[in-house]
Amino acid sequence: MSGRGTLFAVVGGIGLLAAACGGDGGSSTATVAADEIATETPSTPTPTPIPTRTPDTRTPEELRRASELRDADRTQRFIERDYPRNNFDIATVGLHEILPVLPRDGIRSIDAPNFDSVAAADEWLDDQEPVIAFELDGDVRAYPLQILTWHEIVNDIVAEQPVIITYCPLCNTAIAFSRSVDGETREFGVSGALRRNDLIMYDRETETLWQQITGEAIVGEGAGTQLDFLTSQIVSWLDFRTSFPEAQVLNRDTGRRANYGENPYPLYDAPGSRTIFPIDEFGDERLDAKERVLAVDLGEDPIAFPFTALSESVVIEGESAGQGVIAFWQPGALSALDESFIIAGRNIGAAGAFLPVIDGAPATFEVSDGAIVDTATGSEWNVLGLAVAGPLEGTQLEAVVSANHFWFAWSVFEPETRVITG
Repeated sequence: MSGRGTLFAVVGGIGLLAAACGGDGGSSTATVAADEIATETPSTPTPTPIPTRTPDTRTPEELRRASELRDADRTQRFIERDYPRNNFDIATVGLHEILPVLPRDGIRSIDAPNFDSVAAADEWLDDQEPVIAFELDGDVRAYPLQILTWHEIVNDIVAEQPVIITYCPLCNTAIAFSRSVDGETREFGVSGALRRNDLIMYDRETETLWQQITGEAIVGEGAGTQLDFLTSQIVSWLDFRTSFPEAQVLNRDTGRRANYGENPYPLYDAPGSRTIFPIDEFGDERLDAKERVLAVDLGEDPIAFPFTALSESVVIEGESAGQGVIAFWQPGALSALDESFIIAGRNIGAAGAFLPVIDGAPATFEVSDGAIVDTATGSEWNVLGLAVAGPLEGTQLEAVVSANHFWFAWSVFEPETRVITG
């Protein structure tokens, strides 16, 4: 460009800027440039045709089936990628029901647990912190939820028997199983998938997928096989250590870095709150979805004691499959799924289910001055089913397999559950 041309361009630009700012001065050159620009005829763009959408004429049933096929294909690709030895053609549930969320072992199980004494654990556990209490043939152990919330599975050997301690935070479900399957010891991990928000486990020997809440193999070799349930319950650290001062306590030396004591699901258990993933099958409005229930099933006759009823009555009698059951509740245990730090959570209490039998004879229980007592001797009992004072001090009631679930989690798997409110 010549020097004259450059000068005209600069001056013209100054003139346009002055006009835009409301100035009333400018050179004739600027005016000419502005007039020339103003008289240019803008080109008219060719309109882009708007594509028309073909109406979807499929019926609701056809749309549902198409969605299930997409979901099943997604799950099949997940299994092929992460579980190449799993035969997904062998299944007791539809693949579309399984939701892959994380890769295999995205949450690491604890496979070589280390333990503290009660005295050592008391240095880092608060009195009201929730722990899973587990006993087998006299070997008593506690598994703090501040650890299980981050790992979900502990493969352990208790009383020389292989066991698995599991916790699904999304369902608030703590369950213990034997990990012997047909005489073979299995080691379990977190699959990275959920079904109805519940943890799906896998065993590392066959890569079979297992549903935590039912203990059933659902996809792969041996689908339909049932793990043996073992009794356990969630109680406060204070109640546990008082009852079992010689027990062992899972410690935080897990080989993994985690923010033990923090809750990664703050306010998750608030009444009226939603599940993290929708559950189309849930519609049982007898209780709030996040109501905690003490669930018992002694043989195709599931029952559930709501914590709201238990906290009012403390002792409630029930029956499952013709067998009497007594449910105890006691305050003191904090929610692990409330505030960002467990020790700031609200006090929801703890519950346990037992056979109402003492020395082979039927027993009845009531509340006296806030304490649980048997009517025959007046002995005082705690939420672990242990007599802590009176003539029967030291006597232990036989626990029945039960678990502290959110209502949605239990009822969606056991929709025929009878709700026992006392």
